[in-house]
Amino acid sequence: MLAPNVYYDGHFKLHAAKLLPGEYYVTARDMVLVTVLGSCVTACIRDRLSGIGGMNHFMLPDVRQDEDNPVSPSARYGAFAMEILINSLISLGAQRTLLEAKVFGGGNVLPGMTKLNIGQRNADFALEFLDAEKIRVVARDLIDVYPRKVYYFPKSGKVLVKKLRNIHNDTIAERESQYSARLSAEEVAGDVELFG
Repeated sequence: MLAPNVYYDGHFKLHAAKLLPGEYYVTARDMVLVTVLGSCVTACIRDRLSGIGGMNHFMLPDVRQDEDNPVSPSARYGAFAMEILINSLISLGAQRTLLEAKVFGGGNVLPGMTKLNIGQRNADFALEFLDAEKIRVVARDLIDVYPRKVYYFPKSGKVLVKKLRNIHNDTIAERESQYSARLSAEEVAGDVELFG
């Protein structure tokens, strides 16, 4: 889902888009893309020459991937989140051969989810997907136990990451738990193919 929350950020003096779990945003404008991650992962991808870039925010459902079926629901969801971002960038004019990525998140912050290792699985999936698609990862901050707030500036490629060490509420864990439950309950419909 395209991130609907666009506003003016007085601190950075730029328009900003705030992404929640399951959302993505692409732009050719000079703006900042913002998200807060727990066990979810964000891929920040841009055309390094034009500055056309975007961000997604995704979590694989906590359903174990079937080793014999590479198109299991979890793999299909993760692939969909990555492919829709890449396809949207290309449709805005980004050149596939010039794409570079920065990947963040995958913290083990959901109570009761440490045995499922959801953060590690999300991080591994994002890196494996980008490697398979030959999109170079130029920066990463993955795993750990802390949520992160990520500010991405696609025009320049700059990223600011703040580890949220002292959170006094459970908003992130609650939001990701609800998102995970929704993903597990929904079937992924349709296929997306990369073009370019």
